[in-house]
Amino acid sequence: METSHVGVVRDSMLNNPLLIRPPLGKSKSRGLSCPGSDFVYGTVTTIQDGGVAEAISSWHTPSLSSSVPAHHRKAVRDFVALNREGVKSGLVTAKELQQYRATHDIRRPAVPNAAAHRSAPARPPRDIGFGVSTRNSAPISELLEYRYAQRWLEEQQAKDRALLAGQHKKVQLGKIQDTRTTLLRKSRPPEEAQSMWKLPRFQHVRGSMLPQSPHSLSTGACCGQWSSEQLIGPALDTFRDPEARKRAMAAHYSDSVARRGPLGQGTYTVD
Repeated sequence: METSHVGVVRDSMLNNPLLIRPPLGKSKSRGLSCPGSDFVYGTVTTIQDGGVAEAISSWHTPSLSSSVPAHHRKAVRDFVALNREGVKSGLVTAKELQQYRATHDIRRPAVPNAAAHRSAPARPPRDIGFGVSTRNSAPISELLEYRYAQRWLEEQQAKDRALLAGQHKKVQLGKIQDTRTTLLRKSRPPEEAQSMWKLPRFQHVRGSMLPQSPHSLSTGACCGQWSSEQLIGPALDTFRDPEARKRAMAAHYSDSVARRGPLGQGTYTVD
């Protein structure tokens, strides 16, 4: 049943696929015109094969030499030869070579069609089997006895037993990486380097060997009661001369009476 049209029906409505409506129960037309019923599709074969007897005795294949005569073949221009001859003539620019091609013509010789003389493909041996080989069929006895399911259950039970045995094992801790604290605990303090050898009188030298009171200073110097250690002066002496040192020590001794501390170097006791 065709759809009814309203208005004027033009020829373009039957050729334009956008205007063609699909009929009910049929595929939509593309608007292409087909030849009549007396039209024969395909190409006309002009080769006479000689019938069944000729086909059994020999097999003829169409070739370019037999189908198309040599005088009907169109020769192709040989541009390589044209360029070579142009360079020999002294033409090197593109414009000169183009003009040379327009005035000269060199054709390549006609070559027979290589597809017509192509050899037939190699035939495989008769006993070859194509495709993938079929695997061996399972024994029918194992299928009837349900062996595959039993094997699967046994494998699963073995996996469960191995997992359960691994859970009961005690976890063994690996080697703990040492930190800075553990390394300091394990390390030993370095041994004190031995001091260089000194004379006995220089081993116990103190910073100040002079007495604190000027009375003892004058007494020891006059009576000669000082030892060899006391006669050794300090390592650093900032006084200009021994007299300045004596006056400073005497002033310190007299001022230490009014100061706090066992050495008399603290604050004053007078408030």
